[in-house]
Amino acid sequence: MLYQQIARNKRKTALIMFIFLVILGLVGAGIGYLWSNSPTMGVIIALIGSLVYLFIMWQNPANMIMSLNHAQEIHEADNPELWHIVEDMAMVAQVPMPRVYIIPDPSPNAFATGRDPEHSAVAVTQGILELLDREELEGVLGHELSHVKNYDILLSTIAVVLVGVISFISNMASNFWFWGGVRSDDDDDRDSNALAMIFKVVALVFVLILGPLSASLAQMALSRNREYLADASSVKLTRNPQGLISALRKIENSQPMKVADSSSAGLYIENPFHNHGLTHLFDTHPPTADRIKRLENM
Repeated sequence: MLYQQIARNKRKTALIMFIFLVILGLVGAGIGYLWSNSPTMGVIIALIGSLVYLFIMWQNPANMIMSLNHAQEIHEADNPELWHIVEDMAMVAQVPMPRVYIIPDPSPNAFATGRDPEHSAVAVTQGILELLDREELEGVLGHELSHVKNYDILLSTIAVVLVGVISFISNMASNFWFWGGVRSDDDDDRDSNALAMIFKVVALVFVLILGPLSASLAQMALSRNREYLADASSVKLTRNPQGLISALRKIENSQPMKVADSSSAGLYIENPFHNHGLTHLFDTHPPTADRIKRLENM
């Protein structure tokens, strides 16, 4: 059952990433068609923009994210118990020892970040150190090290890049609309053609509204799916689902965090603000009850 869940979640991730790329391609094609009647050129520009943005983000994402969340790096002498648990989980997961941080917040939570296992970092709040016992903390850190091992930290960075590029293209299209980019021109046979005008309106609606909306939905779906995968992978590392189950229950019933950065919410083991939508479509995390149910069935 455990390995079936892991395989199923990996297939879902591949599908979501494919959908992400399709959305990016369609948005690029839309802006290319609106600008120069060349969808191909728009797709090329969107892909190049994504690669440039990814290169910028690739330089040192861990330091930036830790700074945004007020995390303070520690060493073994500062907290030997936490250090040794991270060290043990990294050894079992067969990944390099990540840098370790503590966030001065009384709410229990944790996250992992970085560009790859060789440049990763994990952070836990002061609240989680005070609330959880060692077994529960192992479950949480097994979850976070699973994000590192499964390259979720890379996938989340790519998702941020794709959403950012799509949003940028959408803003460009908004300016195009403001300056009258879809108005007909009697001197241009193509623009005066009713069918061409319909295509331009459809392209504009997709680029302005449907593209960014569907990209956000895909990003949230990716985040939720990787949480399920990290839960299952944590059990694979610890061989103890009860530790993570108990930890999730305690975290769910805690107060929201005070110092968390909103753009980093999807990285945490549980939404640090404890705000969930009615449909869960825009939630960064799956419902805790569903996560616990899956863990209990392993």
